[in-house]
This record gives sequence, structure tokens and C-alpha cells, in this order.
Amino acid sequence: MQVPANFEELISKTEELELYSKLIIQINKDFLLANIDLDFDEAILPSSLKYLLHEVVFKLIQEKFAEYLNLLYIVDVSEEKIRTLDICDTLKLSEQVTFLILQREWQKVWYKNQYS
Repeated sequence: MQVPANFEELISKTEELELYSKLIIQINKDFLLANIDLDFDEAILPSSLKYLLHEVVFKLIQEKFAEYLNLLYIVDVSEEKIRTLDICDTLKLSEQVTFLILQREWQKVWYKNQYS
């Protein structure tokens, strides 16, 4: 499996494999497990998904850092990848973390699709 390198590639792969709705379901499931009040509709546009997810991650970093860390743990975002990010600019950091979350959620959905 080759992990998507950017948001556009991630979305095109999920749509190509018809996994977009499963991706949304997985995101909703993990956010619920992290006690974050967020529930995306399965028909949400990819651009809206990216924007809203980015907004939530930014607010978590700014206002609820413990919940942010818990979300990263539940989603299972690699600590190595988080450590390589530039933490000087919170907006840029939240954008990069948003992509890492989407990337990891995509991996979960892809694996479930391949092996179930």
C-alpha cells in the first residue's frame, strides 16, 4: 500500500476505491471515542471535510491540548511524524496534523477494505 502524499491524492484514492463514506464513518467513530463533538454527514464535500477538520484541530491545539493529544492517540497518528512537524506556526501545524489524521484514517479504512 502506498500512502497518499497530499489531500488531493487521498481523496482521489478514496473515491476511486469507493471508500469515501467509510472514511467519514471512521473519522466520526474516532472523534466520538476521543469525546470530541463532531459528526460529519457522509455526503460532505471533501473540501468542506478538510476545512472543518482543520478548524477543529486548530481549536483543539489552541484551547484543549489534552483532548488534542487524546485524539492523536485514538486515531493512532505516528509520534515520529508529529515530531517532524514545524511547531512555530500553529495554523500550519494544525493543517499538517489534519492531513496526518486523514492519512491515518484512510489507512484504517483501506486495510479494513482489503482484509475483511
